[in-house]
Amino acid sequence: MDDRGGSFVAVRRISQGLERGNNTCHSTSAEAVAGSAAWLGRGLSCVCAQRRESDARPSFDLTPVQEECLQRLQSRIDVPYDSSVLDHQEALKALWNAAFPEEELHDLISEQWKEMGWQGKDPSTDFRGGGFISLENLLFFARNFPKSFQDLLQKREGDRSVWEYPFAVAGVNITFMLIQMLDLEAVKPRTLVGATFLKFLAENDLAFDLLYCITFKLMDHEWLTMRASYMDFNAVMKSTRRQLERELLSEDITRLEDLPSYTLLTR
Repeated sequence: MDDRGGSFVAVRRISQGLERGNNTCHSTSAEAVAGSAAWLGRGLSCVCAQRRESDARPSFDLTPVQEECLQRLQSRIDVPYDSSVLDHQEALKALWNAAFPEEELHDLISEQWKEMGWQGKDPSTDFRGGGFISLENLLFFARNFPKSFQDLLQKREGDRSVWEYPFAVAGVNITFMLIQMLDLEAVKPRTLVGATFLKFLAENDLAFDLLYCITFKLMDHEWLTMRASYMDFNAVMKSTRRQLERELLSEDITRLEDLPSYTLLTR
């Protein structure tokens, strides 16, 4: 994608099986095409609500525990992906191994990454919209809900579109969308849904990572329900956000595992 956020990669499904050396891995053979819609960073402006600087917004007071948890999460959000940092390199390798355990990664810059749904051979260029936390989110998903992770990566479930969303790039977009929806870069939450989420965060330091997994699975559910194709991605993200906000604000929800969409996840 260029600096204007002007293109993305869509994935065309061709077959359900892909031979890798002597091992057979059930994956999706794909070819990339250029699209006109935007996916990352500023390109998500059509997904997340915009406001004028003059708009008055309420703020919600935090308990000391909530404030501390928010600051820890904000510290994670502030970390950009840096391909020169060893920990970041190792996390990227770990993601590959979780996604394709039977295929050796040749290099951190490789055409192989396109199999996961990155836009090019260097995933670091796609992380600018979500930072290092977007890689952490993907890795958390792969380790804690491996079946759901593989189902989405390989597009196993449902009547899929000929032109599918690219898995990894969609994952970065979900991180970016959640940060905006929950207003996590503010000193105090200025939305009810943001304030509600901090209650969950105070109980579970990994609440953001768990909500990410729920959201990714919900997004794919919305994708299938809407019988969407790649040009519909922003509409699917809007629908996903609306549904997620409704669930988070339900009176009978006391933890993230109570969200109806949590039941979509399988380990």
